[in-house]
Amino acid sequence: MQIFEELKARGLLAQVTDESQIRDLINNGKATFYIGFDPTADSLHVGHFMALCLMKRLQMAGNKPIALVGGGTGMIGDPSGRTDLRKMMTLDMIDHNCECFKKQMSRFIDFGEGKAQMVNNADWLRNLNFMDFMRDIGPCFSVNDMLRARCYVNRLEQGLSFLEFTYMLMQSYDFYRLYQDYGCNMQFGGDDQWSNMLGGTELIRKKLGKDAYAMTITLLLKHDGTKMGKTSGGAVWLDPDKTSPYDFYQYWRNIDDDDVLKCLRMLTFLPLEEIDEMDKWDGSRLNEAKTILATELTTMVHGEDEAAKAKAGAEALFSGAINKDSENIPTTQLADEDFMEDGTIDILGLLVKTGLTASRGDARRNVQQGGVSVDSVKITDFKKLFTKDEVKKGMLIQRGKKNFQKVTM
Repeated sequence: MQIFEELKARGLLAQVTDESQIRDLINNGKATFYIGFDPTADSLHVGHFMALCLMKRLQMAGNKPIALVGGGTGMIGDPSGRTDLRKMMTLDMIDHNCECFKKQMSRFIDFGEGKAQMVNNADWLRNLNFMDFMRDIGPCFSVNDMLRARCYVNRLEQGLSFLEFTYMLMQSYDFYRLYQDYGCNMQFGGDDQWSNMLGGTELIRKKLGKDAYAMTITLLLKHDGTKMGKTSGGAVWLDPDKTSPYDFYQYWRNIDDDDVLKCLRMLTFLPLEEIDEMDKWDGSRLNEAKTILATELTTMVHGEDEAAKAKAGAEALFSGAINKDSENIPTTQLADEDFMEDGTIDILGLLVKTGLTASRGDARRNVQQGGVSVDSVKITDFKKLFTKDEVKKGMLIQRGKKNFQKVTM
């Protein structure tokens, strides 16, 4: 099976502009394609993971990826899927986040001469002359068409700023520059990006009289009623300091039954024949498929050793054999400054510090609902205090049935 057909079989393709041309390009390793990543945080998250896996697949088939970090577009922020204006970041924050992205991407993509490239659109967007840009690029876009674009629809009722309205022009200009400067002939992205991507292909055709192509991948949107990569405790990051390998493993191990086979096809590199066999599994064997998914993805992101530790910790928890002395427990180490002046810390602070809850309000609700225990003793008082000496001995804090952390100093 060639790569285009495999992408289809794995359920990855949502929309393409010119299917026969795209099939020929990527099946023959002739595509130089880009995917954009706006640096809205200092770590990539699970929402980016699918794009990174796609880049890896296509590179393995002989195509050349360009990872475009948005040092320029990040100053605006993509309005797609948003109901409010993104928080404005300083240039220092944006540049720092871009550097963090580069390090993480190198785990998935093979960069180097004649291989993948890392490009920053700050190189051409930050120094644009507004009047020259609008005279050159503005006539290629119809406001009527832009207002019908999916990326703006959700914002029109709440209010769409002109700043965000220009985002389509910026992203389209990215493709235009990459086509001219790097020979980039194809753009990939999530299916929420379709309008922006069409803008880029049309700009190249109008300005250069050349053909360029766009393809969107199907987004994994639903998991526990949230977007993929988000849980009640916040986003699932690829940085182990933000989301531990154990928590990353558990995210996939606890995914909805209906999503397991879809994620195995879209995100892992297991043969399709092997995954199709799993499609016949049910009951306890479906949990086996979840374990395979979690192990494969944790290995890709954090390496075999961390994946093995995460798996062992999860199995110990499931068997009921977990305690504060067990190996492979995700651990949070507190410092003196984490305690109050009297040398104590309350249960709400512990839950937030360990990342078991996203906020003190969330922590309080969990305690009041009887979902929190320390060393197997249920905590019912949300004002419960713990001393430094207690923490130094080590404590096992658990929220619900599947979330726990060891706390030490």
